[in-house]
This record gives sequence, structure tokens and C-alpha cells, in this order.
Amino acid sequence: MSKPVNYLNQANNPVVSIINGVDHDIKRVEGILMLGYVLVLLSPLFAPITPPHILLPLMALCFLCSVCCARFNFYNIHRKVYFSTSDLEQRHIATLQPVIDIFNTLPAKGLNEGFNPFKNIARTVKSALGAWLINPFWLPIFYLLGMQIAEEKQLVLLKQTVIRIKQRVRYWS
Repeated sequence: MSKPVNYLNQANNPVVSIINGVDHDIKRVEGILMLGYVLVLLSPLFAPITPPHILLPLMALCFLCSVCCARFNFYNIHRKVYFSTSDLEQRHIATLQPVIDIFNTLPAKGLNEGFNPFKNIARTVKSALGAWLINPFWLPIFYLLGMQIAEEKQLVLLKQTVIRIKQRVRYWS
């Protein structure tokens, strides 16, 4: 069974349908990001039985998978919003314009630039400082934690915009 390519359903107001669909998908991305945090926070439970040279790369791998899945779902939300708004009237597009603007500006950097430590000097320096204070093997974990936080900031901005539009549209329905 394939997933729908847009957010439009049989609702009376297409704006309500799109905003509810985006809100539902935002909750899924929040769950993915939270799963990354939870897996890393649960890793000390395995510390007595797993050596650090295995556990630390697994922690970094959890953040890596979380960031990649969150970005992939963010792009899917963008794609669905694009296809949903392609046939809408101008008044509906004007209501959804803040969400469309977020997708046109964020994320400014792709994952290929995010994973490059030479293009993110500030994140690399912060990660190196944290690794120097704790353990040098924590550098990849701190770097990927910075990427996780950047993904969460993008998601929070989108969620705040969706909430503002929901509050406006609530009075129309």
C-alpha cells in the first residue's frame, strides 16, 4: 500500500486538511528525533557489558540514523506540501504561505554539508572542546548531537508555524 503523495482528503477546507497532515507528520519526525536521544541515553545501561570501542560508535550511529531519518521525513513533508498546494486557490495558498516559506528557506544546508566538519567549523570546535573535556572518542557523538539539535530547531520552527496557522484556521471551520 503506497502512501499518499499529498495531504488533501475529503475535508471541506483544504487548508485544514494540509495543516492536519503536516502536524501528523511533524509528530512522526519528533518521535524519530526522540528515539535517537532515548537510545543514546539508554546506552550507559550497556556500559558494564560492552567495551567503549564498541559502545561509543553505536551511540554515534544512533544519532546518525536519527538525523538522516528526520531529514528524509522533513523532505517528504516538503514534497507533500508542494503537491498539495499545486492545485489550490490563491486564498488558500496565502494562508499556507508561512509553511511554504519555511520549506523554501530550511534546511539551508544538506546532509552532505552537515556531515563535513570543515564546512561546520563552529560545530567542529564545540565538539572538539567537549571531547577534550570528556574523552577524545566522544568527538563524533558531540558532532552528531549538534546535527540532531539543528534538525530539532528546524522542526520546532515548522511546528510553531503550523500551530499559528491552526489557531487562525480554527475559527474558519
